[in-house]
Amino acid sequence: MAIRSIVGITIGAILTAVALNMFLIPNKVAAGGVSGMATVLHYLIGVPVGVTMLALNVPLFLASVKVLGAKFGMRTLYGAAILSVFIDLTAPFTPVLTHDLLLSSLYGGVLSGVGMGLVFRFGGTTAGTDLLAAIINRLTRVSVGQALLAVDFFVIASAGVAFASAELSLYALISLWLTTHIIDLIQEGPSTAKAFFIMSEKSAEVAEKVMSELGRGVTFFESRGGYTGQPRDVLFCAVSTGEVVRLKELISSIDSRAFVIVADAHEVMGEGFTNKTM
Repeated sequence: MAIRSIVGITIGAILTAVALNMFLIPNKVAAGGVSGMATVLHYLIGVPVGVTMLALNVPLFLASVKVLGAKFGMRTLYGAAILSVFIDLTAPFTPVLTHDLLLSSLYGGVLSGVGMGLVFRFGGTTAGTDLLAAIINRLTRVSVGQALLAVDFFVIASAGVAFASAELSLYALISLWLTTHIIDLIQEGPSTAKAFFIMSEKSAEVAEKVMSELGRGVTFFESRGGYTGQPRDVLFCAVSTGEVVRLKELISSIDSRAFVIVADAHEVMGEGFTNKTM
């Protein structure tokens, strides 16, 4: 495993541990996953959260290797182990900034999302419920997303029962939602560009104007209309967010009946865009 990956995964694990110790664990916000289950067990029987997470992750990892094959490797083992160690190691020194449940859920969700996002960005995982979801998917017809949602919902519901508080479960859902969205943002980056799919009877003229007036490249895709069965070209073009209105006006001026789809594009690399990679 490269030094760069080790550093990235370690920083991500530290941030996640701080988020748990500073905001979530002290306020009993069990936002799904193995960390949520470990939080519940910590308050029920007094065991350290990090040790509990490691104890839960080891059989999950072994089961995943048997069912899914040894494709997770050292990065998963390292990510899971280092997170468990840092949770217990930093707990005595991490200040609890607030006992307000909403603030704890918001800041804990964002900070843990940043940490987990960095772990995933550098090729690691922290094992946990994503492995369990993958195992369920392999053994049943349930999708990974559905399995992960069911497992996290079970953990959050269990926390609500264990702590006799439906309110805590509701706050945990907020934190979980924020965490998953921040993870996506860290992995994909913010939407800094837009992708245009343009279907027009004047595709050649639209392409020429895009290249000459906007200075953007255009790609032609050959397609066939589902209703008419006739061949037609689909133009694909990526532009910056500041060029969206200009491109729409350009298309409309050439063909007001053009069919246009605009989608978010993340980390566009190449001429005219960034060449940076992680």
